[in-house]
Amino acid sequence: MADPLRAHRAVVVGAGIGGLVSALLLARRGVEVTVLERGAAPGGKMRQVVVNAAPVDSGPTVFTMRWIFEQIFAAAGTSVDACLELTPLDVLARHAWSADERLDLHADPGRSAEAIGAFAGAAEARRFVRFCHEARRLYATLEGPYIRSEKPTLARMMRDLGPRGLAVLVGLGRFATLWRALGRHFHDPRLRQLFGRYATYCGASPWSAPATLMLVAQVEMDGVWSVRGGMHAVAQAVAGVAASCGARFRYGADCAEILVRNGRAAGVRLASGEEVQADSVVFNGDAGALAQGLLGGGVRNAAPPVAPRDRSLSALTWSMHARTSGFPLDRHNVFFPRDYAAEFRDIFANGRLPAQPTVYLCAQDRDGGEAPGMDGPERLLALVNAPAVGDLREFGAAEIGACEQTSLALLERCGLQVERSAANTVVTTPADFEHLFPGTGGALYGRATHGWTALFKRASSTSAMPGLYLTGGSVHPGPGVPMAAMSGQLAAATLLAHLDSTSRSHRVVISGGTSTRSATTANTA
Repeated sequence: MADPLRAHRAVVVGAGIGGLVSALLLARRGVEVTVLERGAAPGGKMRQVVVNAAPVDSGPTVFTMRWIFEQIFAAAGTSVDACLELTPLDVLARHAWSADERLDLHADPGRSAEAIGAFAGAAEARRFVRFCHEARRLYATLEGPYIRSEKPTLARMMRDLGPRGLAVLVGLGRFATLWRALGRHFHDPRLRQLFGRYATYCGASPWSAPATLMLVAQVEMDGVWSVRGGMHAVAQAVAGVAASCGARFRYGADCAEILVRNGRAAGVRLASGEEVQADSVVFNGDAGALAQGLLGGGVRNAAPPVAPRDRSLSALTWSMHARTSGFPLDRHNVFFPRDYAAEFRDIFANGRLPAQPTVYLCAQDRDGGEAPGMDGPERLLALVNAPAVGDLREFGAAEIGACEQTSLALLERCGLQVERSAANTVVTTPADFEHLFPGTGGALYGRATHGWTALFKRASSTSAMPGLYLTGGSVHPGPGVPMAAMSGQLAAATLLAHLDSTSRSHRVVISGGTSTRSATTANTA
């Protein structure tokens, strides 16, 4: 009997990490896979900007949750170590409020506790230990019922959690926000500010994000790595393995419409007019673009719309190849203003660039120590949060210049001088991100994770259109490279489950977890 998978044709629209993982896993199972990407290379948001001949990572810069990639590569008969060169980081991030206020968080929680004790006192160090314990319990509680489940609902999650899991959530406080929960743990406002930043990893405000985002602390304590060649090398590696499994890649292929025939997705029409036929389509763009009709009227109802007010953060970034002096940069550095709340009022309430932004700076030539060739320029990505209004307005030169000057002044207050100029810098605005990722307004994380119900409002891998599957950072389980990769696992597993006529249920849960290092694909429950 012929293998039905080998007769099945799947088109993957977009070569971001979610689409790449879906392509790899489907091709490995024998599906005929074609990946269509309008850019010249894989990666999506994992992009590089060349500045004075230096490639600067200008999207995600942090590699975490290595176990997910171990699963993905193992499913294709290889390993992370065979495909990537990773260096574990001792310092997770260096934080500063002024030239005299600096705090490093370490991969070793014990060293972090010591650093916090020296920075804010022994009582705060003890509170940090208790915070880590709660973050660990929270992650362990939610990993299976929520994070690795294809379409979690509140009722299903409550059932799966059981009494013990429910007790963990109840312990956070009824409808507690992350900011409120952190107030129970830390008395020093700087520590509350530091850990409140975890909300921005999902494009949210700490004052509106649910307390469950405390679990990000556990994700980082499980390990942070740097990648030789930058995060773009991760996309290249996954694309290479997918190609070795039989997936075909077409770059410069701009998808204009997802075709629908007989009530199901049947392929795509390119901007050139060419039609590529398929039995299934995996869409690795922002799910909101479907609801806006950017992929054709036939799939407009395939995913729920995201109103501009519900969008996550965008960003204003500076990709630089510049000299620095003063502040002892590590790889990941965060510079905090005094009035943290004002930043999020400006962005979410007023739709403007923050007057007092937090500045994230990735020094990509540093892995805990001085960069090679310190007498010359180094590769830097500076980022401040911004509103996702790129389809509604474009910030003028005066607004961008004011934000830049405020950001540079904060760096200088903390002791860092950056020799920035127009010649050694590429600026990317929310309008630029909207152009790169249509239908988002420049939002980098899909729907903002504001309020408890937001946890269940993201699109899932199963769309409302038969034969159309969704993946990427706008889809559950959410933004960030490992979560988007997991969405690729879920999309592939869901498609395969729908092809399995013996399956009595299509609820898909990815197996494994932080304690699992072996290969798996997925389980259908």
